[in-house]
Amino acid sequence: MCLLAQSVQSRGGGLDGYFKVSERGSTVRTEVIAGATTFMTMAYILFLNPAILSSVPDSEGTVLDPTQVLTVTALAAGLLTLLMGSYANYPFAIAAGLGLNGVVAFQLVAGNALTWPEAMGVVVTEGIIITILVLTKFRQAVMDAVPMPVKHAIAVGIGLFIALIGLVDAGFVTPGIPFAQMGTNGELQGWPVGIFIIGLLLIAFLYAKKVKGSLLIGIFAATVLAVIVNEAFLDGVGFGPYANWQSPVDMPDGDSFSLIGNFSFGYWGTMGAISAALAVFTLMIADFFDTMGTVVGLGKEADLLDENGRLPDLDKTLLVDSVAAGVGGAFSASSNTTYIESASGIADGGRTGLTSVVTGGLFLLAIFFSPLAVIIPVQASAPALVLVGFLMMASGIKSIPWDDIEVALPAFLTMVIMPFTYSITNGIGAGFVTYVFLKLTRGKSKDVAPMMYIAAAAFVVYFGIFYIRDWFA
Repeated sequence: MCLLAQSVQSRGGGLDGYFKVSERGSTVRTEVIAGATTFMTMAYILFLNPAILSSVPDSEGTVLDPTQVLTVTALAAGLLTLLMGSYANYPFAIAAGLGLNGVVAFQLVAGNALTWPEAMGVVVTEGIIITILVLTKFRQAVMDAVPMPVKHAIAVGIGLFIALIGLVDAGFVTPGIPFAQMGTNGELQGWPVGIFIIGLLLIAFLYAKKVKGSLLIGIFAATVLAVIVNEAFLDGVGFGPYANWQSPVDMPDGDSFSLIGNFSFGYWGTMGAISAALAVFTLMIADFFDTMGTVVGLGKEADLLDENGRLPDLDKTLLVDSVAAGVGGAFSASSNTTYIESASGIADGGRTGLTSVVTGGLFLLAIFFSPLAVIIPVQASAPALVLVGFLMMASGIKSIPWDDIEVALPAFLTMVIMPFTYSITNGIGAGFVTYVFLKLTRGKSKDVAPMMYIAAAAFVVYFGIFYIRDWFA
């Protein structure tokens, strides 16, 4: 990594000017380290997305090949993250969205009996609609209409959410009675949790000492420890008694890319017009507001928002993200979206698109080095997520006027519902609906921007989708 940073630094004049590295208070070396940190934090998607999408046979009995899914997952993430970095110039990485891939696999394929091409057709349709909303400036207008306290709450909520993701990934928090518990049966057991704790303490120490690349160092050290104790998620790699070393290189062949273009719009006939439209609407709302929350949270963490809480050149970021949804469907990798894990690279100093270019390049390399890429266990990246969650919460919670119930309660619901329901969209929806309701009932309807009324109405439909689907059934 040092050699890579030095190589890139040697061309820093051109890179510095194009990516505005110095202008944003960063260095080429810092951007390279940040890009590697983001990749290592997100690398889990390379084995998790194939695990989810290949777990369900479609209505024709077809099961997606996990190796092929891994290839298109890495390819889509690499190309789209490169596009985000080179075009939008922000340190935001893109990959297959967790949650969205679950909707595709378990709701569209298993629940609605669609074929895999038809399910991916739903994703492509949603991506096209989102792209149109960006090109017509509608998506930007909704984001601009959100009041500042709610934007701060979104950043805080994402911080809590990303910290919870880290704790759950590490096994530090597990499902229990009545809701959750620490570890297994209330006790911390095994090396996976131990690796997380050691990694968290190391990252916290390095960050407190202001060591550059503290998150990357911590993730790498925890990964090495995991390999030594045979807890990395890769069969046959390690130093333990059952270790069986294999080549880190896995060259793809022609069949590895055969899922690209394997989508169909035949779902309109399979599901019927009403059910198909509701399926597209559900995906669209989740994608629309997940990205809105992520961009606001990441922009605030990177100190890139202006005085009105807006991200400069927002239209470029949203355009890449909207195109990513359709490309993900066209690649059979499920909808791709901007990742909140990008905050880990931001915490390591990433401020420009060069960070994303490095991350995207590493995703493309993962196509050829997949056995090596997937060796990074979630317990190694989880400590970085917890620290980033703390930083995001600390930077936003002070800016919320807690003595004003009209904004404080929507802000509070936004913050807590995100982690409690494991959904950015649910938190934003609860905040929007509550904010509009309180303003209306207190005779302050003029304080609410028109786009907030539209967004709140869309969330009422979104939350009531079960009843609407049942009504038309």
